[in-house]
Amino acid sequence: MFTRPLRVTATLLAAALVAWVVAAQRMRGMDAGPGTELGGLGWYLGIWVTMTAAMMLPSAAPMVLTYARAARDARTWVFVLGYLVAWTAYGLAAYGLYRLVAWWAPGWVAWDREGPYVAGAALAVAGLYQFSPLKEGCLRRCRGPFRHLVHGWREGGIGALQMGAEHGLFCVGCCWGLMLALFALGAMSLFWTAVVAAAIFAEKILPRGLALARVLAVALVALGLLVALTPAHVPELTQPTQMRMGR
Repeated sequence: MFTRPLRVTATLLAAALVAWVVAAQRMRGMDAGPGTELGGLGWYLGIWVTMTAAMMLPSAAPMVLTYARAARDARTWVFVLGYLVAWTAYGLAAYGLYRLVAWWAPGWVAWDREGPYVAGAALAVAGLYQFSPLKEGCLRRCRGPFRHLVHGWREGGIGALQMGAEHGLFCVGCCWGLMLALFALGAMSLFWTAVVAAAIFAEKILPRGLALARVLAVALVALGLLVALTPAHVPELTQPTQMRMGR
């Protein structure tokens, strides 16, 4: 018989694995590089929630396990729901911004015009954010879940939902730049989704994650320069102009 922590861990990782499988099936053939069409709101929300569950649940495992030990009841999954609600809110904000830009200046992000510079700038912004005090503070909270529980404990199911959402907001504060990088490289790219997921897991879980965040910062700025100046030399980067020519 599994102990409760082992059951929670197994269930969480199984959910992440299922989410990866579903996301891979839905995203296959959808990668059109930077500026990939996000589709209708309903379709986008479905793939966004699935994708964020796949990417974020493994790195959220320490916090979920800490909460499970303290709560000792089924509220653990309400906590996880609150966590995903925070990421869903981020996804909706990103979708709204995408639609606003597409409506206001559709030619501005065209790949044969300023598109490479816009994508490169987004990557550079994501890299520079890695050096910010806000990034460091949020990353410390994500890497030290016990403090969050001690100072922010709330009773009941609503309390579990609120605590999960609060932890999710800290995670958004930690990782929004890396998710911006994913949008810049191709929101439907399985390769870049896996790379970003690995980066998030590494800086939140592995030893010396704070130092690793700064290494990622340099890598993101360098990648931004490559995308802006020589996108053809970026491995696994699908260029929208190539997609149109292929059709």
